[in-house]
Amino acid sequence: MRLLFVFLFAVSFTAPLAAQSVNREAALSAMRNAADFYHGEVSLHGGYVYHYSLDLNQRWGEGVATKDQIWVQPPGTPTVGMAYLRAYEATGDHFYLDAATDAARALVYGQLRSGGWTNSIDFDPKSPHVADYRNGKGRGKNNSSLDDGQTESAIQFLVQADKALGFRDIPIHESVMFALDALLAAQYPNGGFPQVWTGPVPAQPVIPATYPDYDWRSEGRIKNYWDMYTLNDNVTGYVAATLVEAHRTYDDARYLGALKQLGNFLILSQMPQPQPGWAQQYSYEMKPIWARKFEPPGVSGDETQEVISTLMLIAEVTGDRKYLEPIASAAAWLKRSLLADGQVARYYELKTNRPLYMQRRGDTYELTYDDSNLPDHYGWKTPSKLSELGLQFSLARAGNPATDIKTKQELAESASKIIAAIDSRGRWVDEYDGQQIVGQAKLAPGQQYLSSQTFSDNLATLSQYVRSVVQ
Repeated sequence: MRLLFVFLFAVSFTAPLAAQSVNREAALSAMRNAADFYHGEVSLHGGYVYHYSLDLNQRWGEGVATKDQIWVQPPGTPTVGMAYLRAYEATGDHFYLDAATDAARALVYGQLRSGGWTNSIDFDPKSPHVADYRNGKGRGKNNSSLDDGQTESAIQFLVQADKALGFRDIPIHESVMFALDALLAAQYPNGGFPQVWTGPVPAQPVIPATYPDYDWRSEGRIKNYWDMYTLNDNVTGYVAATLVEAHRTYDDARYLGALKQLGNFLILSQMPQPQPGWAQQYSYEMKPIWARKFEPPGVSGDETQEVISTLMLIAEVTGDRKYLEPIASAAAWLKRSLLADGQVARYYELKTNRPLYMQRRGDTYELTYDDSNLPDHYGWKTPSKLSELGLQFSLARAGNPATDIKTKQELAESASKIIAAIDSRGRWVDEYDGQQIVGQAKLAPGQQYLSSQTFSDNLATLSQYVRSVVQ
């Protein structure tokens, strides 16, 4: 099991390509060509968005981006910056450190007064999309967000950039310290975190999760659900990895303490039988609650799998086996809740455990048990990870965390394909196949585009290959 959350996923290619011979020099050349292009021609204000048209005239994050906007949420600026750092570690070439520093300074610019980040940063002070930036060059909302790894990805990258720079870049170091202090202040006494904060959170009672004692279908809706305890979209997993990285880098006991408290919250928030999994959001009374109008209270298959992984990480880092104790009952619940196709439902109805879905009627949504006409903007079902989690759990109980290390042969094969896929301008070009991609880019089937995820994945894999080759 990885100790650090990694923003880089499986390598993407524009088309299947036969492996060819590869060596360190070829990998170094491809890395530099690609990074020269991405940093020199794609980057604006030091940062990045998700996708670009080949002529770079169109840019997309969560929707169309202007020339003055960069994205924080992965796979935006922190994702690309982290890939530059991996390249610097592999090569010692300060070009990559300089590129990473540019990305870090772009994030510092867009840090909010509340200490975290929202999903994007706008460098046009007159834009309606600017927020209340700490540097005084913004205005408007001051909502630091943990949704989809927004603040967490920024912190993790800045921590590693701070370390790579020897803690000597004062604006970056001060930004990291300010962000980490704000993150700790956003942790509730029970160890949980909200989805969004604007300042230190109020004290709340420390109590275990229970089922609602009212009709949750029509009662108990909370408008400001983002202030409540949130697990949705792996908030606790992202936060746990951030605290681990901060503790390892700065050796500050506060971060380890916050990690333990987060683990305590995950123990408290496990639902009682007959559904010992986890919900997406909880009220201060520790009852599952509504979030958006298509996100009902329920026990979540996806969030439960994420929490299991997070608990194993916390147990590994802290050395405390109590964080493994909730896992067996949760895994058993997941196993008996599998859908006919082997997936897990995003929502299971409270107590009955029936898979619960939504149907759209114009601007409204209706609860249903019928999965035949689901809105396509949301993940109502997710693949089961029980086999993978079971292996990790067995290793964790034995005190041997799982690793994810490719063999030299596997790295060489991946590197060969990546090098073969780069074009004469140093680009890895993707082609839209009609499948949903991160963000809301409006691409036509077959349209070619550039992806920050692909660039980061490929640069990181080549870096890993270079490090594996004896010079």
